[in-house]
Amino acid sequence: MKIKRLTVFTKDLRRQQNFYGNTLGLEQTADNGNSIGFRIGASQLFFKEYKSATPYHIAINIPSYTEHEALEWLRERAEVLTDQGREIQDFKSWNAKSVYFYDPDRNILEFISRRNLGYVAGKEFGPGSFHEISEIGLAVAAIPPVYELLNKTLGLEVYNGSSENFSALGDEFGLLICIDMAGKTWYPVGDRAFPSEFELLLAVDSKEYVFTYLDREIKITDLYE
Repeated sequence: MKIKRLTVFTKDLRRQQNFYGNTLGLEQTADNGNSIGFRIGASQLFFKEYKSATPYHIAINIPSYTEHEALEWLRERAEVLTDQGREIQDFKSWNAKSVYFYDPDRNILEFISRRNLGYVAGKEFGPGSFHEISEIGLAVAAIPPVYELLNKTLGLEVYNGSSENFSALGDEFGLLICIDMAGKTWYPVGDRAFPSEFELLLAVDSKEYVFTYLDREIKITDLYE
């Protein structure tokens, strides 16, 4: 699965514009007054202003074996989130390592270095090292019916996790990180998992879909039907 475009909500559009554009140095691709967009490798990230917006979890794929470079780069730009003092998190079952940080809305952002993808590092770590948006958190009341829907409509399988309170659906290019909003919090800081609303333009094999999560309901539309 590939996340081509992710649209989320923010309480302060211009503060996010400054952080993603100036602090992280992303290329801005759109500014329509009430929404802004940025390029993240092969993906687009859009923000729309909504005063009741709640936080998200978003992950970005970076080159393999560059978590230390990512950490050094990030320390100068944002608060690094830790687990028991560790700044780099080792996910052995995923063959990946990650660093986490907050944006101004307390969205939990993750740079994840997946060994299996074999992405080659450039000379310096920076915005050009961001390959694509690879994860978006999907906090739901119950995971099994969500899995059944996504498996039936998109053919998504479980990449990792049980169906009780955590299940990553998709593949290393793109994952929906499904968690039980009542039974699990966001790693690594234990923040509450809100049913934060979003929209995706995603590709599965040769087909594209619009995926919306609104009012705790999932809607999937084939882009060409």
